[in-house]
Amino acid sequence: MKRAGHETWLRLVLPLAMLGLSVLAWDLAVRGFAIPPYVLPGPGVVAAALIDDRVLLWQSLLVTLTITFEGFMLACIGGVALAVAFNQWRVAEFALYPYAVILQVTPVVAIAPLLLIYLPQPLAVLACAWIVAFFPVLANTTLGLNSVDRNLVALFQLYKASRWQVLLRLKLPAALPQMLAGLRIAGGLSLIGAVVAEIAAGSAGAGSGLAYRIAESGYRLNIARMFAALLLLSLAGVAIFFVLSALSHLLLRRWHESAVQQER
Repeated sequence: MKRAGHETWLRLVLPLAMLGLSVLAWDLAVRGFAIPPYVLPGPGVVAAALIDDRVLLWQSLLVTLTITFEGFMLACIGGVALAVAFNQWRVAEFALYPYAVILQVTPVVAIAPLLLIYLPQPLAVLACAWIVAFFPVLANTTLGLNSVDRNLVALFQLYKASRWQVLLRLKLPAALPQMLAGLRIAGGLSLIGAVVAEIAAGSAGAGSGLAYRIAESGYRLNIARMFAALLLLSLAGVAIFFVLSALSHLLLRRWHESAVQQER
């Protein structure tokens, strides 16, 4: 218990210490080399921009987070549902999985301008967030469902369990760790997809999300606001990761070895 408490303390203190040292080095470099704010603003200037532009940045952050959440939820629902279909009907997997791979390996930065041509701007941004988040959920859930112990499947069949009983009571619970790992990956990727699409929309003169504010600030040489918006995006990504990690830990902590070891 003492060792676990010591490790928890280190995990909290060391990142904060590194952050403090990085900010201090940043501030000293700006002051020591007399770097102008339009090239590299200091931490104080960025903090002032966060306060002065808080209303605009907050509204833009809500737009980006809404798109991220919607894309993430669509990826979760669609990825899990299609993975179940792949597991139950191998013909569906043989027919559709290659197209899912093609969708994953095609860079979203190349797809975004095309989507903005054929779809309304909000739908195009949402589609980009969904595209990049969909495949990790699909691939990890499919792997988990296909990796169930065959002896347990045979035991269920021995007791005359139906196909759906095997799925609901054996395969889905056994695939939960891989599924949650895919969700953790998809959470960050949905934010990346939303950001890429917003930047593309900003280049076309549309958009109101946080990434659009970054592009707009760059055009206006408002580097302090650009850094402030980038900081908010980073904090949003970190928050998404920790929320999904906490959810994974809560669901797995009583029975799965990966979560049980962390509590020891």
